[in-house]
Amino acid sequence: MYGRLRARHLAVGLGAAALAATLTATAVSAAPAAPTTAAERYGWGAPLPEWSDEFDYGSEADPAIPDRDKWRLAGGGPGKCWPGHSDNGRRCDVNTRVVGDVLRMTGEANGDTGWLASPYGRQYGRWEARVRSRATAPDNGRQYHPLLILWPDSNEHPEDGEYDYLENGAPGESCAEAFLHYPHPEGVPVQQEFVQKCGVDLSQWHNVAIEWTPDHLRGFIDGEEWFRFADGANADRDCIQCAPSMHQTIQLDNFHGDDLQSAVYEVDWARVYDLPYAPDDNESVR
Repeated sequence: MYGRLRARHLAVGLGAAALAATLTATAVSAAPAAPTTAAERYGWGAPLPEWSDEFDYGSEADPAIPDRDKWRLAGGGPGKCWPGHSDNGRRCDVNTRVVGDVLRMTGEANGDTGWLASPYGRQYGRWEARVRSRATAPDNGRQYHPLLILWPDSNEHPEDGEYDYLENGAPGESCAEAFLHYPHPEGVPVQQEFVQKCGVDLSQWHNVAIEWTPDHLRGFIDGEEWFRFADGANADRDCIQCAPSMHQTIQLDNFHGDDLQSAVYEVDWARVYDLPYAPDDNESVR
């Protein structure tokens, strides 16, 4: 009898423990997930509609030219091309299309690739895009470079800086990389900061963002800060955040000429946000 009672008490105890564990697991699973965009996590507000694009048009059956009110096309217009990065291959309008709610940029084996640039430039702001990339042929050691860039409106580089807030040596890599260029004269060695974050499978969707203020540059992946730089001026360069007006570009760059490993670079959306104060204010961004 004692043994049976003891066993029953033990069973009741185990049941209570199991119930507690179940309730705990339920509470944990019910907890809200952390925001995966910097805009949500840090309360950037609504994106600027005229500067942002959800790519909610086009289809696989009927690919669309990117919205010409929001983007400048490679070659200057539909059906045109111009020389590629450092005269490697060509950047062609036809290699950038909106297909089924996604911007798709294709890099071909012959070196023809896509390119897109916003016509809207500004000094300071916040930019965020949801991107992924992948190779579409066997590795031959000659890969395309997927990038998100803030490029100077003046086209004067390196004098007016350049913020490559995502730049990778191959599509679908497992480490995200960025190169942040100080404004500096052309006659001095390259002045830049390099940062890398591994454990990021770039063949999958990730939200990549940059915040540029009078005080700093900050980068984010899936809502988490992964770099922050400020100041750094010296005899060879201006402070890193001291560039003049810049605009967003989306690039799949050819560094090799021809005979490349073909690739695809996709963008689900690209958004631009205001800072919470006018650029001439002295208050720091929180």
